[in-house]
Amino acid sequence: MIKITADSTCDLPQALLDAHNITVARLGIVKGDKLYQDGVNIRTADIAAHVAAGGDITTTNAVNMADYEELFRREAEKYDAVIHIDIGPGFSCCYQNARLAADEVPEVYVVDSGNLSVGHGAMVLAAAEAAEAGKTVGEILSMLDDLAGRLEMSFVLDRLDYMKKGGRCSAVTALGANLLKLHPCIEVIDGKMSVTKKYRGSIEKVVADYVRERLEGRDDIDTSRIIIVDTCEDDHLASIARKYVEEDGRFAEVLEAKAGCTIFSHCGPNTLGLLFARK
Repeated sequence: MIKITADSTCDLPQALLDAHNITVARLGIVKGDKLYQDGVNIRTADIAAHVAAGGDITTTNAVNMADYEELFRREAEKYDAVIHIDIGPGFSCCYQNARLAADEVPEVYVVDSGNLSVGHGAMVLAAAEAAEAGKTVGEILSMLDDLAGRLEMSFVLDRLDYMKKGGRCSAVTALGANLLKLHPCIEVIDGKMSVTKKYRGSIEKVVADYVRERLEGRDDIDTSRIIIVDTCEDDHLASIARKYVEEDGRFAEVLEAKAGCTIFSHCGPNTLGLLFARK
């Protein structure tokens, strides 16, 4: 049997993690002077409330080598092999730490997703499904290598202060976008975040335009699955995206997820993204 593990950055709903026996290593979230565990003793609403009250943007800590080694040894005792899928090294040093830990434990294979959030999560879910289907380690690793190059992960931001304070967006860019009421579309390309378009208007209008443009006129999409992910406390942006995805009507499976604290710390509230694969 093969065990699939991942980091909390995969943003898969807990119900899916439980259903597929996926174990996640939790990244650290630093709020004030205290270290928390992503999704364990801190939630995105806690971060939003802290920032709204004038607190600094929370920072994130990668999973360290010792914690990875402990996880890998525990799971390797129970399974024939462990495949661990990481957030891309362009976003965190988790991958580097996991590789070092895997060197100490036999039959542990660490995979660079080259992605983040549900782009990372899509690979985790695919690996778990392949393991359940009885695929070998070699077959799963080959499948993941192919899938990584076909994934299309993008999202639109409502506000830029989180990215600016996190060092991922210059103050000048943030000021210009805020004055013009621009909302950037950020896409993961070659393991890095790139701004591919800027939308104008309310975030609700932006989400509608964004989802429609990502899907319209596309005949290169693998329609087996699409994932909608957002950082909202409620359903108002997801409902807009869901409407357009349902009207598109091509996807066999539509999954929805809420981003965890790691992603929220960089993107802030009212961010929405789509993940699907190309053929």
